Amino acid sequence: MSQIPDLSGKKVAIVAMGKSHSQFIMAKTHSFDFDEVWAINAMSGVIFHDRVFMMDPANRFLDTDDAGSQTNLMAKVLVKHEGPIYTCELDPRCPGLVEFPLVEVMNACRTGYFNNTVAYAIGFAIAAKVGEIHLYGIDFSYKGHVHFAEAGRACCEFLLSKAIDQGIRVGISQESSLLDTNEPVQSKLYGYHRLADPLVAGLEDEKFTVKKYSEVKEQVEAEKVDLLPPEALRT
Repeated sequence: MSQIPDLSGKKVAIVAMGKSHSQFIMAKTHSFDFDEVWAINAMSGVIFHDRVFMMDPANRFLDTDDAGSQTNLMAKVLVKHEGPIYTCELDPRCPGLVEFPLVEVMNACRTGYFNNTVAYAIGFAIAAKVGEIHLYGIDFSYKGHVHFAEAGRACCEFLLSKAIDQGIRVGISQESSLLDTNEPVQSKLYGYHRLADPLVAGLEDEKFTVKKYSEVKEQVEAEKVDLLPPEALRT
């Protein structure tokens, strides 16, 4: 019997602790809706959510300070949270823990390449057949931990490519480095970015096209406008 729910076509947000998680908060205040919200580690103590992914064993948070500033918040969450919190092993002190369905996810994704917690969440989404994955706070910019950042980003991008190939729509916070989302559109096609009028990739009727930057500059600038805090009409 499958341990993975059937979330066919569902719109899921995965929210981690990077700076761009603020765009999830802003999206929600503007009534952007998701069928499920999945929290990564300490975000479980910050936002309303449906599932938590915490692939470290619980004793890392309960018995050590190895998780740094996440430690106190996670320790409080773990002993009270009713779950599901997907992780690598159960702990009797934590009622909400569920063993991550590792083999089922590996077979659904056809890979054993999972080197960070977000990657497991993306793999779970693929196995659950979701329709859309929206990523916030997944920025991979760790000062002093360049290798960890590069390795984690590569793994997530690898799995996102698998998701896209399976027809899953992927949305990424504009401030995140994943898939070069935070790069200017005129810089994304290497080589062509050096032209006097760079080429820009886009989608039309679900097919990729390219146009000169000068042709789409006004549209690009209009889409750059950040969401402002919502404000009710005063009557």
